[in-house]
Amino acid sequence: MKSNVRSIGEKGSSVFNQNLRITQLGKSGRIEEAVAVFSRMIEKNTVTYNSMISVYAKNGRIANARKLFDAMPQRNLVSWNSMIAGYLHNELVEEAAKLFDKMLKRDLYSWTLMITCYTRIGELEKARKLFNLLPDKQDIVCCNALIAGYAKKRRFDEAKELFDGMLVKNIVSWNSMLSGYTKNGEMQSGLQFFEAMGERNVVSWNLMVDGYIWVGDLDSAWMIFRKIPIPNEVSWVTMFSGFAHYGRIIEARNLFDEMPSKNLVSWNAMIGAYVRNNQIDDAYKLFMAMPEKDSVSWTTMIDGYVRVRKLSQAGEILALMPYKNIAAQTAMINGYVQSSRMDEANEIFSQISVRDSVCWNTMITGYTHCGRMEEALCLFREMTCKDMVSWNTMIAGYAQAGQMDKALGMFNEMQERNIVSWNSLITGYVQNGLYFEALNCFILMKQQGEKPDQSTFLCCLRASANLATLKVGVQLHNLTIKSGFGNNLFVKNAIITMYAKSGRVLHAENVFSEINNKDVVSWNSMIAGYALNGYGKEAVELFEEMSIRGVNPDEVTFTGLLSACNHGGFVDQGLNLFKCMTDTYLIKPSSEHYACVVDLLGRVGRLEEAMEMVEGMENVSSAKIWGALLWACRMHHNLDLAKYSAERLLALEPQNASNYVLLSNMHAEVGRWDMVESIRVLMKQNKAEKQPGCSWIEVDNQVHCFLPEAPPDLRPEICNILRTVTAQIRNTVDIL
Repeated sequence: MKSNVRSIGEKGSSVFNQNLRITQLGKSGRIEEAVAVFSRMIEKNTVTYNSMISVYAKNGRIANARKLFDAMPQRNLVSWNSMIAGYLHNELVEEAAKLFDKMLKRDLYSWTLMITCYTRIGELEKARKLFNLLPDKQDIVCCNALIAGYAKKRRFDEAKELFDGMLVKNIVSWNSMLSGYTKNGEMQSGLQFFEAMGERNVVSWNLMVDGYIWVGDLDSAWMIFRKIPIPNEVSWVTMFSGFAHYGRIIEARNLFDEMPSKNLVSWNAMIGAYVRNNQIDDAYKLFMAMPEKDSVSWTTMIDGYVRVRKLSQAGEILALMPYKNIAAQTAMINGYVQSSRMDEANEIFSQISVRDSVCWNTMITGYTHCGRMEEALCLFREMTCKDMVSWNTMIAGYAQAGQMDKALGMFNEMQERNIVSWNSLITGYVQNGLYFEALNCFILMKQQGEKPDQSTFLCCLRASANLATLKVGVQLHNLTIKSGFGNNLFVKNAIITMYAKSGRVLHAENVFSEINNKDVVSWNSMIAGYALNGYGKEAVELFEEMSIRGVNPDEVTFTGLLSACNHGGFVDQGLNLFKCMTDTYLIKPSSEHYACVVDLLGRVGRLEEAMEMVEGMENVSSAKIWGALLWACRMHHNLDLAKYSAERLLALEPQNASNYVLLSNMHAEVGRWDMVESIRVLMKQNKAEKQPGCSWIEVDNQVHCFLPEAPPDLRPEICNILRTVTAQIRNTVDIL
């Protein structure tokens, strides 16, 4: 009998120890070892299954957790709650709600789980619906959760009504209400509530300090801090972190030194403050003085050295780290990625046995930024748990590399998309000059119910501007107003450019005048619009107004101004502006500026001055400059200077057929046919092909593109239509 009792006791003890072991392994992320322990267990009880479900769920393997839950021989209330908690931990609220609805029996924890979750994600109506079904509507935990949810969403009246209706309140109730005010910056209401609180604790005081810091009122935060009866570590850290956030790092350090006792969080916070202010040497001194360090300490230092581009020191810190963790290694990888040192990044990456999505995505992003798309694709395909960031990074990478067919293929592979996915594709089309495709993608996006954001509108307005499709542009303008982006500064600037490029200067002026908070881009957009449409005088006048308003111009401003003077033939004014740019505003001229001035001088035949300017340029040489000089030479029939300019131009653009054609035409005009033939031979040798032009027309809100080469089977039909149109024109002329 005693033997049987001992046997049963030993088995129970063994199962208990193994259950505990599973839980411990799960907490440390050693999930495969936990699975191995679970699989080897001969005797399993309900606690065993519940422990394993929690391990799976908390480590992101929710499908495994649900499979195990469904396979359980018997479940208890804890099993149901564990599975629901697992879904909520992985932000799968709908799945949690479905399981909650299936429960035959619930306890207070079940209700609290769902109500708290709904309040945290802002689904307050669903939370209130569940709350109204509670057997005990005075349950203090559920009341506090709902109060916090209402207050977080600024629904203070409903929060206060629920708060006032509580028969019994605890300190969490008071702080939940106070937190709503302080975390939303409502410090006047927060202060009134704080002063009327029935009871306070150090959390209440800390909420007030944090609230004042959040709104930038450091003096009030400091006053409240000094009144805290017994400040805790959070009080001190909140206050000195506030000083550091606003650049008052000396005051932050003084307060840190005043702390009566410092815990590890305090040390890490002060090091983090130095790092955020790029004071890496001070951070290192403090790091070395720490009595103990944890993974956060090491990771913060590595990240700090990465921030200031001291990668060798960051590598040394990583090498000294007694136990590597994925955050520190990812920080090091990110440093190498930022410096395009992908081989060294890959070396660190290969040392990580268990990688998270951040680690994978950092590597993939690095390869895409370097244009190494094959290696990015290999990593992407190898990645077991791809998230939205992974897919969007690949789309953007292919777009950046000009491989829009592959970007589209990746986009079509996605099971689920977000606004970033659509914007990545639309932006790619615009960056690669595929404006029709960008607009078509926008239409498809709208049809599938995705709401455009600021980035979407900016890209589509840019596409419309480049196509000069006014009707599409007007529709986009109206849509920005309906979507709530009508007063967005960046969108307004893009609308100005769209109207200007479509030849509607008056519309552009109206939009410009509507902007109350104009930035330099607003002024530049309008100046460039005037220049593009030949309004040189208006462009210069707007620049003068810009100067009176105290807006400092940039290099883009002067590009627009010089272009305006160029089109208007304002030579002296253009030269004066160029001098003003360099002497008054100390802006170093770019190739764009030089090209404008060369073109300006060339148009009025001042070729020698233009040539002197080109030869006097320091470290600036571009095809645009020599192209402008070549055009001026053709206009004024200066063949010798044209030949010299062409030689320089062809060296920069050996495959641009337009340059050969221009030089060939100049020789043809003076009958030098031998030179014409030699230029044609040179053109073939350099494989310079003239790109076919295209035309487009907007009919019934659709843009139709026409290339010069039609399919052979359509050519007779096109010729017949042209003959018919020509005949109709002649008949009309005869009648008139």
